[in-house]
Amino acid sequence: MTEGPRTGPLAPEDVTSGSPFTLPGFFDALAEGRLVAGRCTDCGTHLVPPRPACYGCGSRAVETEEQPQTGTVVSYTAVYQPPSPFADLAPVTVAVVELDSGARLAGRVTADLEEVEIGSAVELRVRDPAEVGIDPEMHLSYEAEWPVHEFALR
Repeated sequence: MTEGPRTGPLAPEDVTSGSPFTLPGFFDALAEGRLVAGRCTDCGTHLVPPRPACYGCGSRAVETEEQPQTGTVVSYTAVYQPPSPFADLAPVTVAVVELDSGARLAGRVTADLEEVEIGSAVELRVRDPAEVGIDPEMHLSYEAEWPVHEFALR
C-alpha cells in the first residue's frame, strides 16, 4: 500500500518505535517493497533512512515520501573485511547511489568491483537475509526480521 507524505514528529516524545522516522519504520516499509525517505520542507534535504530532524538545517519540518528504486552509482569501493554477518561474502562491493529523486543511499552492489563504475545504473532489490547468505547468529535481536537492501546493475 502506497502512503502519501507524512509530516514528521515535531517533539522528541512523538518519536515512537512504530514511527516511519525510525530505523524499524524504515525497514518495515522496505519489507513491504517501499523505499521511504524523509524530505525537509525547509531546505529540501533528503534523509535516507528518514529521521525526525533534518541534518542539513536542523528543522523538524520533515515529511516522508516514497523514493524511486533506481539510480546511479556516485561512489564505490570494495570491503575486504566486512562486518561479521557479511564475512562469508567478502569482498563486498559497496556503493553510494544517487536515486532518481536525488536522495542518496549506500548499499551493497551484487556485482564484482570490476563491473561497477561511477555512473553505473542500478536498481534496488530487497531480500530476506537468509537468501543473501548472512549468518543469522550475527543479527542483533531487533534486526532479525529486517530485510536486506542491495543494488543490482541494470
